[in-house]
Amino acid sequence: MSAPAVRRTRGFTLIELMIVVAIVGILAAIAYPSYVESIRKSRRVEAKNALLDLAARQERYFTTHNAYASTPDLLGYGVAAFPIDVVYGGQAYYQLNMTVAAGSAGWSASAAPTGNQAIDRCGRYTIDHLGAEGNVGSSVPSQQCW
Repeated sequence: MSAPAVRRTRGFTLIELMIVVAIVGILAAIAYPSYVESIRKSRRVEAKNALLDLAARQERYFTTHNAYASTPDLLGYGVAAFPIDVVYGGQAYYQLNMTVAAGSAGWSASAAPTGNQAIDRCGRYTIDHLGAEGNVGSSVPSQQCW
């Protein structure tokens, strides 16, 4: 009589499985912050576009009325007062505000971050009637944000 053949089961050991889980965890820890920053950057683009659109509407209004508009409905936004939410992906991440100087001497507008975007390193975006762009509360130079 011969000895019965020993069959080895094929599969992964617990150690191999834990190594794979550790590698996936390390990759996720590296990739997730990069992903979040990429999302913040895309929201910044929406805020800058909204401010530049507001500036273009103000200048267009000025060319026909020789005065700056003081309310968003005069600019075609369809709402009577500021702030206006800048929506990205169905959720507001910035709010537009605008002030007009007395006698229509000029205007300034800002896009303030709200919600998850409030911790953004670029802070609040600003623009005025002269086209001067800036950032208030930014931890980096304005040139890197605009």
